[in-house]
Amino acid sequence: MIIPNDTVIAVADGRSLRLFRNKAAEPHIALEAMPDASIEIRNEGSGMRHRSTGANPDRSRLAEDDHAASVASYLNRQVIAGEVGQLVVIADPRTLGEMRKHFHPAVASALVGEIAKDLTGQSVESIKAALVKAS
Repeated sequence: MIIPNDTVIAVADGRSLRLFRNKAAEPHIALEAMPDASIEIRNEGSGMRHRSTGANPDRSRLAEDDHAASVASYLNRQVIAGEVGQLVVIADPRTLGEMRKHFHPAVASALVGEIAKDLTGQSVESIKAALVKAS
């Protein structure tokens, strides 16, 4: 995928969020780490509201859903405020699915791409390689 200059790359899982900004001109990628985002965790994940009582998700899964929903809410605010013009989201498949449920239509318009892979604990070079491979 071509990552335009100044695109924000959000790398998330059910517990953390890392943000980068592409500082290279197309078609190159140079990721610059952004300051840590202040994520306010709310009970807004799908949790028990969308699951049957037979599923009985454990607390850690509910906490991960809440974190994913809170990350989506943070990205919604950033896009709507104009702080993020273009966005790539990289997250493990489960987290990405939960985030999609909470994305504002403005985020859908800002999305340049998505990668369903857990890269939160990986190096910047590994994240860059995943972006290049997705091209």
